[in-house]
Amino acid sequence: MKNMCATLIAGLVLCAGSAAFAQNSTGESKKAQPASEKATQDKGEKKEKKAEGLKIGDAAPDFTVTDTDGKTHKLSDLTKQGKIVVLQWFNAECPYVQKHYGDAGSTFNDIVKNYESKGVVLIAINSNAKGKPGSGKETNMKAKDKWNMAYPIGLDESGEIGMAYGAKNTPAMYIIDKNGTLAYQGAIDDDKGGDKPGKTNYVTKALHQLLAGETVTTAETKPYGC
Repeated sequence: MKNMCATLIAGLVLCAGSAAFAQNSTGESKKAQPASEKATQDKGEKKEKKAEGLKIGDAAPDFTVTDTDGKTHKLSDLTKQGKIVVLQWFNAECPYVQKHYGDAGSTFNDIVKNYESKGVVLIAINSNAKGKPGSGKETNMKAKDKWNMAYPIGLDESGEIGMAYGAKNTPAMYIIDKNGTLAYQGAIDDDKGGDKPGKTNYVTKALHQLLAGETVTTAETKPYGC
């Protein structure tokens, strides 16, 4: 009968309406997973997916950012124009960023100089929250002027863009091709020190291959910095 319990020979009681068991498609009894355990499992799976981050070949997260001059930049608008977009996570107070400017070097201004005419757009992104070292419009305007930066610094004080890309270092680098696809992510070069630029610039190497219609051979490296 419905909702009746059958007493087993071993003295155990099996209730047909028990919430602790469920039948699968074959009619076999299967212990149901407690809600608390399922919630923990789901949370763990979400963390695992988030930890994986972006992969080469993924569609780059679209964004709109306002720079220190009040101008807005939208990724999808740039790629629709056939632009290759290079993103540089930026903090003027970080020595790993500083080594690419002034007397130490001109890494990023050289990228603009050598590739802008070929349809490459470079945008610095500052994802520091208000009050953090290197944050604020005024601080970044001074850095842009001091280093004669030939490209914009977008202010991402909410950290939304940084989280979307999984950027955790300055200067972490990302290249988005004309189709809006992630083509490179990682370090700017092969020198993890804070004194001078490296001998191998992974970003310019990737740009050269993309513009030549070739496959990016070093599409991912480990970022370094602050």
